[in-house]
Amino acid sequence: MDLENKVVIITGAGLPNGIGAGIARCFANEKAKVVITDLEGSRIDETIDSLPGDVSGLIADAANQDAMGEAAEKVIEQHGQIDVLVNNAGIGGPKPVLQDPEGGTPRLFMSDELWDVQMMSNLRTTFSSASAVAPKMQDGGSIINIASVAALGPTTGLAAYGAAKAGVVHFTRTLAMQLAPRRIRANCICPGLLWTRAWEMGTGGNRKAFEDIVARSTPLGAEQTPEDIGNLAAFYASSNARMITGAVVAVDGGSSIT
Repeated sequence: MDLENKVVIITGAGLPNGIGAGIARCFANEKAKVVITDLEGSRIDETIDSLPGDVSGLIADAANQDAMGEAAEKVIEQHGQIDVLVNNAGIGGPKPVLQDPEGGTPRLFMSDELWDVQMMSNLRTTFSSASAVAPKMQDGGSIINIASVAALGPTTGLAAYGAAKAGVVHFTRTLAMQLAPRRIRANCICPGLLWTRAWEMGTGGNRKAFEDIVARSTPLGAEQTPEDIGNLAAFYASSNARMITGAVVAVDGGSSIT
């Protein structure tokens, strides 16, 4: 792919084994100039040490337009341009469904504050980063938003997370229309089942429990990796995808079609 020397910002990529780091690895392998952002400098440094090529990092809050605008300016000072933005920053979703104590219909058990955290971390991050960075991008660039298969249909217990990620899908399509005059393409990836920190925490580190879920719910019978997501992101950013915008693709081993 023709990504050599393209300048790529990837938000929320501070976890060495996370989706963002996998995306960064794929772009770095294509000889792009990669800038990862995260809230924690120590995590950024650890991830940079694990990646090949020209990779640097910045501390920035993806949910804050001012912070991301400043980050974008620093990237331009360092590299002269911005070609690609990957909106990866987000958090996992809790599963807060409880049976009504009196035996009625299951109800959502989530405070307004927890709902707002999900919207902030999984939707506003994408909105704020795109809003801040897109005006500073090269014409003909690419924005890739990371959503989730939870955006594609209802999932018990993930109402807030799924709603936020569905918002990412809708926002991607709106971006594609708004940025088309500048030939900036906007596309979306919906990851499926990956052994990320959210799953590790959710299962108490029980890898076998995760593998059992994958076996039951994935037609292709295997979990996805961060690099599976990164390979599609790199394709979206390349000229091979020059006529693809507003697309939403699930990288999920088929779990969303069962």
